[in-house]
Amino acid sequence: MSYYIGVDIGGTNIKVGVVDEAGRIVGEADCPTGADRPQEVVLKDILKAVEDAISAASGVSRADIRAVGVGSPGAVDSEAGVVLYNYNLGWRDFAIGPLMSKALGLPVRLENDANAAALGEVVAGSARGASSAMVITLGTGVGSGFVIDGAIWTGYNSAACEFGHMVIAYGGRPCTCGRRGCFEAYASATGLINMTKEAMEAHPNSGLAELARREGTVSGHTPFAAADAGDPVAQRVVDEYIGYLACGLGNLINGLQPEVISIGGGIGKQGERLLVPLRRKVEEETFGERREGEKMTRLVSCTLGYKAGLIGAAMAARR
Repeated sequence: MSYYIGVDIGGTNIKVGVVDEAGRIVGEADCPTGADRPQEVVLKDILKAVEDAISAASGVSRADIRAVGVGSPGAVDSEAGVVLYNYNLGWRDFAIGPLMSKALGLPVRLENDANAAALGEVVAGSARGASSAMVITLGTGVGSGFVIDGAIWTGYNSAACEFGHMVIAYGGRPCTCGRRGCFEAYASATGLINMTKEAMEAHPNSGLAELARREGTVSGHTPFAAADAGDPVAQRVVDEYIGYLACGLGNLINGLQPEVISIGGGIGKQGERLLVPLRRKVEEETFGERREGEKMTRLVSCTLGYKAGLIGAAMAARR
């Protein structure tokens, strides 16, 4: 049997998996990203993690590996294997594909990480069998990928689907890309944390502020937990966040009408707690009238977690 390596580069950790032809992960390894380090140093850790993953795959030898797929955040040139720029990691013109190919002696396919995750969910997860599917990852930033008829859609220059940098509030909050009002600035976990901290500062005696002090940190989970405990300040933060998220998703549905949108990332772990009010709000944001029997985009939770990126990157390399 042939096997493929999938590499998923995250803001905190890098996951590596050995994936079989059916999309099953048979061996894994990981390493910290350490984004403040030089790109070349990070690459050395990735190469070691690849070897570790192969060693962890029972019955798989180095000779069984046919290709490597890499999912990286930011704008990538898939054909050249170059990360053009990634604002959150500080990478620019990083020829990770050719460098890994030379070091490993294998073909390497580079994809945007959200595109890879979208393919993974279509192959083996929440969007299995969908004719068109979009994955929106709500983490440090907002990742997005679009798969049509089993193929990642990247536009004519391999840089399509950076929907996180679609402006939803002209002149709004600053974004890491240098623009203002981007979807990412409002709908990412970072955006939610910023809104939460602002609410805590304005309402220091709220249940939200008390929960954060008790836990010693503020995360994307904090406002949801405080809202579920009955705090009205937290509920307003959650409602505002869902409103921004619905605005962006409504724009995507109006323009592209995918069969499925799968929500992943840290905030996506809220599951139906997020999706139930989100579906209602998205319906208000989408064009047209609801009619019985009309085909509608389904909003669901991603089911593969981090494995989506590994499987998708590996399957992109295979295809």
